[in-house]
Amino acid sequence: MARRIEIPHVTLADYEEFAHLAPAVHQLRAEARQIAPLLEGRTLWMVNSTERGGGVAEMLPTMVGLLRELGVATQWVVLESDDPAFFSLTKRLHNLIHGEGDPDLSSAHREVFEAVNRENADQLRGWMNPGDILAVHDPQPMPLASMLCEDRDSLCVWRCHIGVDQANAQTRAAWEFLRPFAAPYRHSIFSAPEYIPDYFSSRSSVIYPAIDPLTEKNRHLSVHKIAGVLANAALAVNPGPVLTPPYTPVAERLLPTGNFAPANMSEDIGLLHRPIITQISRWDRLKGFAPLMEGFARLKMRRDDDSGIDQLHHRRLELVRLVLAGPDPASIADDPEGVEVFNELVQRYQELDSVTQRDIAFLALPMDSRDENALMINAIQRTSSIVVQNSIREGFGLTITEAMWKGVPILSNRFAVGPRQQIRDGLDGCLIDDPRDADQLAHTMETMLASPDRRDAWGRSAQRRAHEQFLIFSQLDQWLRLLGEAVRAKPS
Repeated sequence: MARRIEIPHVTLADYEEFAHLAPAVHQLRAEARQIAPLLEGRTLWMVNSTERGGGVAEMLPTMVGLLRELGVATQWVVLESDDPAFFSLTKRLHNLIHGEGDPDLSSAHREVFEAVNRENADQLRGWMNPGDILAVHDPQPMPLASMLCEDRDSLCVWRCHIGVDQANAQTRAAWEFLRPFAAPYRHSIFSAPEYIPDYFSSRSSVIYPAIDPLTEKNRHLSVHKIAGVLANAALAVNPGPVLTPPYTPVAERLLPTGNFAPANMSEDIGLLHRPIITQISRWDRLKGFAPLMEGFARLKMRRDDDSGIDQLHHRRLELVRLVLAGPDPASIADDPEGVEVFNELVQRYQELDSVTQRDIAFLALPMDSRDENALMINAIQRTSSIVVQNSIREGFGLTITEAMWKGVPILSNRFAVGPRQQIRDGLDGCLIDDPRDADQLAHTMETMLASPDRRDAWGRSAQRRAHEQFLIFSQLDQWLRLLGEAVRAKPS
């Protein structure tokens, strides 16, 4: 059954304390003074399919809290089910929308999809009042609008965070499956214009996802704090006494034997003193971990080629390490595909030569504490020379946004839509053409490593772009405008 999520208190005053954030807060307050009165008497219900994991679940607590402070009554609801067939189906839909998987969807699939949503709609019906606004995120809860809005005079908005720019049998099957549930939505929101299907084209907007700059994953960390987080998480050899106790559990690193052990057990990864290339993502074939690993192995071969390489760059190639990080597989036991991909990557790692294995830190980050996990990611990104998002498909890629906000240059590609919405090639980092091309990856990593001054410039440019385009304030401003226009078009 649907479940309301309680969120911690959030206040805009926390952001106004920072000089670089205060102007955006003032602009948002001014916008809200014009629009919030139009929404008085209505509740905005934000509905998605999970409380934890993924960019949507990370964005919603801040969105809900700040909308409340701005005068918009807002609730966060998570769709729930005990039926494994439902989440197997929605994972399949997710892959189909990205152009992958078996496109043969049957009436039995539709029955499962509708049955789970009907159960959750029954719960929501008791909470919603006529005239309320229902904002549904992604395909999992999409049928809710047809079950709730038409008989309650409610406004319905569908927010889709995923998509692909190339139509094939898979994408067509997914969008046709979802088409019957589209009619009740007054408006739709996508993360890129390329994602909008024909039946939403006349009633859609593009709003970029955004990050909260004050969360544990994105807030500024002093050098002292970075060293403490890395020590507590076993991501670095402890240099001495640390103020706070070690995390339980700690990050673990894959050993050549195939076992995992605390990440600093055999040696220090070198996050504080080596050139570091990092990718942090969930374990998914579409994230491009395997070709990135192969590209790094080819990069390391360059250290044995003395032609045209100066001594300093040769030293960089000798010292550079690749960090591949994702959730501890124990925390994703309910995602069989994720566990399968994780095990495939472990096997690929074990097939590498021992020297290359030593220079790849394959990390499993514990999920027991959301804050500790976020701090680990924050510290790893801030100690990276380059952050990679080698996705073959990527709806938007908030891991890119997070690194841009931290002033780290990005390596990604033009093939996936999400990265090219954010990264300007040659300004914020580098975009390659094919994320599956290991040679192109190796060449671009080497080019970026060899240019520390350009990396610094790319990082500054990336941070400014994130500040102007991809923080929570600009997203909320666009949501307020959209809701205001929808209410004006359909008053109570």
